[in-house]
Amino acid sequence: MVLPALLALLSGCTTGGTTLTVPVSQWPGYEYFPLARQRGLDLREGIRLELPAYANPQDIVHAYLRGDIQLAQLTTVEAVDLCSRVPKRCPVVILVLDESRGGDQVVVDRRLDSIAELRGQPVAITPSTLGPFVLSRALARHGLGLGDVVLRPMPLEEMPKAIERGEVKAAALFPPFSDQAVATGRVRPLFTSREIPGEIFDILVVDPTVLEERRTSLAALLRTWQAAHELAEAEPGPSLAFMAAREGVSAEAFRASLEGLVFESLPRQLPLFAAGGALERNLRELRAVQASLDLLPADAPLPPVDGSLLREALKRKP
Repeated sequence: MVLPALLALLSGCTTGGTTLTVPVSQWPGYEYFPLARQRGLDLREGIRLELPAYANPQDIVHAYLRGDIQLAQLTTVEAVDLCSRVPKRCPVVILVLDESRGGDQVVVDRRLDSIAELRGQPVAITPSTLGPFVLSRALARHGLGLGDVVLRPMPLEEMPKAIERGEVKAAALFPPFSDQAVATGRVRPLFTSREIPGEIFDILVVDPTVLEERRTSLAALLRTWQAAHELAEAEPGPSLAFMAAREGVSAEAFRASLEGLVFESLPRQLPLFAAGGALERNLRELRAVQASLDLLPADAPLPPVDGSLLREALKRKP
């Protein structure tokens, strides 16, 4: 039996063109598809966006596992996790939504002067996020590894309270949770993704079967994403206000969160998708970190990196 979500994704003859379902969870880099729909940029490209809201990225992972969705905005670590769990539907990377350069952080007890002083100390992580990877990079700068600290897995929303109670000496997290942690007055950022450019990505992935069956519509989706970024540059006031309202923060706070992200235009993304390029290297390194935490096998399959759709999107529309 064909799943209802698949029917929705592949419906081709509505007045707005093919309907594409793109789930959205709370993260500034994911707000450009909602902006595109609000301003009708999807209809201009001959597609219609459906944007169901999910409480967090793990709910999107589970929806993909169930087959409820075929497109997803995720971190690279979540894509690696999906490949390990459903290798026959291992999602294909078709777009880099953003690169974190400062957004992901390791916050450390103010009484400690260096990441090196975390040896033997309890550190909060959420295994399903990029936190363990960022922490591993921070520790490596000081000749340490994940085995040199005491990892305390917990949900992101519990980390600020754990810090306030003194249960952990550090945490790997990102806004708004990092802002909440720093607001306790007990910690400060000692390492951020700004120190590891080209290593932390949010990506758009698609079921491999859908990629082959709906290439034209998916290329239009990439152009829609690009058009939303161009609109935000041309009309920053109303665009940022709309996206900030969706995130439940002020326009000033939303603008500040964007300062920790880098968005590359479609043409500038092509090198990222090259064989042996930044995306492929990043996915391999993430798998190694997740394997060291016994979250997946060291030889788990990796998401394919396919730049061909980017090249199609960059061609003129017929």
